[in-house]
Amino acid sequence: MKRWLLTLALAGGFAGTTILADDNPFKKGGTAKAEAKEDKKDVDTARVAHIKLSGDLGESPLPAENLFGPPEENFKMKLDRIRKAAKDEKISGLFLQLDDLTVGYGKLNELRRAIADFKATGKKVFAYSEEYGQKAYLLATDCDLIASPEGGGVILVGLRAEVTFYKNTLELLKLKADVLKVGDYKAAVEPFLADKMSDANREQITSMMDDNFQSELVAPVVKGRKLSAEKVKEIIDNGPYTAAKAKSVGLIDQIIYEDEFPDAMAKVLGTKTAKIERNYGKPKAQKLDFSNPFALLEMMGGSKTEKESKDPKIAVIYAVGAIQSGKSGNSNPLFGGSDAVGSETIVAAIRQAEKDDTVKAIVLRVDSPGGSALASDVMWREIIRCKKPVVASMGDVAASGGYYISMGCKKIYAEPGTVTGSIGVFGMKLVIGELEAWGGMKTEVITRGKNTGVLSSTFPWSDSERKALTETVEAVYEQFTRKASEGRTKAGVDMPVEKLKKLAGGRVWTGRQAKENGLVDELGTLDDAIAGAKTLAGIDPKKDMELLTLPKAQSFIEKLMDGDAKLPFGASLKVDLSQVPGLEKAAKIAAPLLATQKDVIKVMMPFHVEFK
Repeated sequence: MKRWLLTLALAGGFAGTTILADDNPFKKGGTAKAEAKEDKKDVDTARVAHIKLSGDLGESPLPAENLFGPPEENFKMKLDRIRKAAKDEKISGLFLQLDDLTVGYGKLNELRRAIADFKATGKKVFAYSEEYGQKAYLLATDCDLIASPEGGGVILVGLRAEVTFYKNTLELLKLKADVLKVGDYKAAVEPFLADKMSDANREQITSMMDDNFQSELVAPVVKGRKLSAEKVKEIIDNGPYTAAKAKSVGLIDQIIYEDEFPDAMAKVLGTKTAKIERNYGKPKAQKLDFSNPFALLEMMGGSKTEKESKDPKIAVIYAVGAIQSGKSGNSNPLFGGSDAVGSETIVAAIRQAEKDDTVKAIVLRVDSPGGSALASDVMWREIIRCKKPVVASMGDVAASGGYYISMGCKKIYAEPGTVTGSIGVFGMKLVIGELEAWGGMKTEVITRGKNTGVLSSTFPWSDSERKALTETVEAVYEQFTRKASEGRTKAGVDMPVEKLKKLAGGRVWTGRQAKENGLVDELGTLDDAIAGAKTLAGIDPKKDMELLTLPKAQSFIEKLMDGDAKLPFGASLKVDLSQVPGLEKAAKIAAPLLATQKDVIKVMMPFHVEFK
């Protein structure tokens, strides 16, 4: 996060107190006298689990081993560590170190739910950050103690949607976007055609912002800090805040440095000291035995195949990223290496779960802005064909194609802040013929067939090609709305096609709005969706069951073949333009489109809108 506070550059080193973690906190053995001393020490010392939360906390399944460092962590692994600490009788509290948390409101709500469950055990939760960004602070409001150093602060300034338009830029570059769309609200292509926001797009963004501002921003601060809604809105309008000002208006509790934090936690816990269990529950790096090349190769090829248990399971299938035909993977490394949901991979995962006699139901975890219309339809078909119950759980985003694959499920769960809907279709290609001519290139064409230029990037669509493609786009839209209506009707919602179309047209909704309009069935977390899947399978929703995560993560060698393997010291076998200053926004815009570049017809949300 870019700091809004002054930055002080100091020459030389910095000496301070270091809080050390106990690598082996649960010591065994020793004399009775030593054990008595240990018991006495435990009475005076509270053990606090430390978990660091930063970045967007991706949801894609990860390999068990990382060849050159500790295993990577995804969102579920972070939640599991919080749950583990809640059940650990030796743990009295949870220390959340928050650093540039950029999750969406869907994941943020799941984290808040996990913290609430932790506190329900009678344990305390503590938040510390050098500087609270907005998402980090909203999470911190559920904690028993919020602290920041004197040079820190809180960035609580409200919501902002920025929509960037590229029409004039494309003209300067001698480029042109040729576009077909269905739906007044299908704003994914608007930045390429106009230089200002349409009334329809402004309406949907305003509606979502109003809903999120009150429910996802104001309400958590009101509840957590015991302030009135009017006071919170006043605080937001006067932000950001230094640590001192944040404390004076009631946003944080203490101004202390991290080395002082254990004493502050101990005071809340009523003990003499607080012992921090650093990186509690985090998997450790596997030691490499370079003298054994076979062991090294085995590790590079993936973890050892464990014998599958015969216990009943719920399969959780992750559909994360832009939707494309073929296999899932890390697409377009040049533009940020965004995740991509491949129809071939998801279909195989569903069939694997269906054939596994121990799997009783399936949960499809969706975090996708959409993509290929064809790939979305292929996955939808496999979902409705599956003979086992399939439930959808929406994460931060499940829009357009993300909604398409969800609507085939028997029940849909979404978070209140999930971005969903966007039931609409568009076709687009970028025409570079004028740029080629400007550069001295000349293209001659010999053709047999009237509409052979539908995929040509050199020339815009002819009238005949445009007519044929328009019919295709309209047909896909009719297919989308019809199947959405059928899916909602099967779920017990009164949703004839005419009513569904009033909610479609490419319009985007929050999860809360989608629930009110009947586009989703329940507001809830992934755990709620898993409980719902158990119920559909005739199983007690409270029964503990093993989870089968699909699709399986790629091994190091598989990633190497895909050009996505990470090397030590942060090096990588790919170039990432999203890390170049000034190009972050362009990379975010380009990545989903490039992931589906071979598909002219797309079902994709207006991903260019970014709420800050």
